[in-house]
Amino acid sequence: MNIELLWFEDCPNHQATLALLRDVLRERGLDETVERIEVPDLATGERTRFPGSPTILIDGVDIDPTYEDTGDYTPCCRVYATDRGLTGVPERRWIEDTLDRLLGAA
Repeated sequence: MNIELLWFEDCPNHQATLALLRDVLRERGLDETVERIEVPDLATGERTRFPGSPTILIDGVDIDPTYEDTGDYTPCCRVYATDRGLTGVPERRWIEDTLDRLLGAA
C-alpha cells in the first residue's frame, strides 16, 4: 500500500493530519510507511497534482470523498468540508473508509 502525505512548510495542519493518519494506521494494525512529500513550489505542485496542504493519498486515491481536481496546483492550505464544518484537517472516517475500500479489494 502506498500512503502519501502532501504538504508545504507553512501549512499549520500537516502535523495534526500526519498524527491522525498514523493513529488510524496503528489502530488498524497496519505498519505502513507514510511518504511525506513536500510541495515547495508550483512545479512540484503540478508534478504531484497538489490540491493543497495537507493531502492524504492512499494508493493514489484522495481520501476526501468529495474531492474534485480543479487544475490549480499552487502550494496553499487545503480546507475540508467536514461534519465539524470547514477545517484544515480531514475526517478520521475518510481515512478509515478509504482503507476499508482498498483492503477489501485486495
